[in-house]
Amino acid sequence: MKRGYTDEHAGAGVTAPLPEIETWPNQYADYEIEIVMPEFTSVCPKTALPDFGKIVLRYVPDKLCLELKSYKMYLLAYRDLGIFQENVVNRVLQDVVKAADPVTATVIGDFSARGGLTTLVTASYQKPRRSSRGKR
Repeated sequence: MKRGYTDEHAGAGVTAPLPEIETWPNQYADYEIEIVMPEFTSVCPKTALPDFGKIVLRYVPDKLCLELKSYKMYLLAYRDLGIFQENVVNRVLQDVVKAADPVTATVIGDFSARGGLTTLVTASYQKPRRSSRGKR
């Protein structure tokens, strides 16, 4: 039986150019920020049908916070991008970590039903702890 999905489908959108997520200097410590995009849209790379869902980002900032308008424009750029739902969540996490270097970050993609199935994808990041080498 021939596979319906190709390696090109699997990698679609993973390295596509997207708008930069801007940041600004954080003024506080030890708090969490939650940003919700309730009307997220991307495109299935095989069928070109739209995927709808909600993207939730929770992060603990270190030295930088995400600038909300640039993050919104970044997420809106997915609406014409062919990319699997699982790759959306992991790509968003990767780009947030690259932009802001947070203490922790979690991205949740809660995608609407298609063909009777819903998809919930969660990806998390935790900044490596600094080494206390030589200290006891």
